[in-house]
Amino acid sequence: ILFDIDGTLIRTGGAGQRAFGAAFQSEFGLADACSNTHFAGRTDRGLAADILAANQLEPSPANIQRVFESYLRWLAEFLPADHHEPLPGVRDLIAGLRALPNSPAIALLTGNLQQGGKLKLTHFNLWQEFAWGAFGDIHEARDDMARYALELAREKLGADLEPVDLLVIGDTERDIQCARAIGARVLAVATGLETRDELAQHKPDFLVEDLNKITAKELA
Repeated sequence: ILFDIDGTLIRTGGAGQRAFGAAFQSEFGLADACSNTHFAGRTDRGLAADILAANQLEPSPANIQRVFESYLRWLAEFLPADHHEPLPGVRDLIAGLRALPNSPAIALLTGNLQQGGKLKLTHFNLWQEFAWGAFGDIHEARDDMARYALELAREKLGADLEPVDLLVIGDTERDIQCARAIGARVLAVATGLETRDELAQHKPDFLVEDLNKITAKELA
């Protein structure tokens, strides 16, 4: 089972978006670099490249790395000091999955940088719940990241693993799309910016208002 992070497991009050904005301000002197950028469902590498290009800066590996290093420093500062609880149902669902007779591997499929995902999930006391993950450090496109997740799953769980054996859990159209790109099943949860009706248009296998509305046994 592959969980997205933002809008699926946690809400950070826009800490990631603010950290990207602060990174471009501090590194390149751009006060409004991210003002027209849609963040939901994107990879951090894709975001960095697109924002650089939109501001007439070369999306070179050096510039992208410069953004990442500054972003991670700001992210640690912007995570909400007074908020450490994940979204409804998250802890119970993970506990229920672990309690199943044939417990599935629980991992991550997220656009976050690995270090960014670790910062966020450690803040919410969730990082230790995930055995491994496919992160947004390398691939700009979400679909490519999903293909990498399938490779990782086969490497860690067995080469005979079929795409249909994977369940992606996410809160955006892009989560549904990337699951379809590799032939995985998908549970869409309306705890992000997209409504239940908007998510339903993309025909996920499962659709719930929040993770309180589905149990591990139902998924099994």
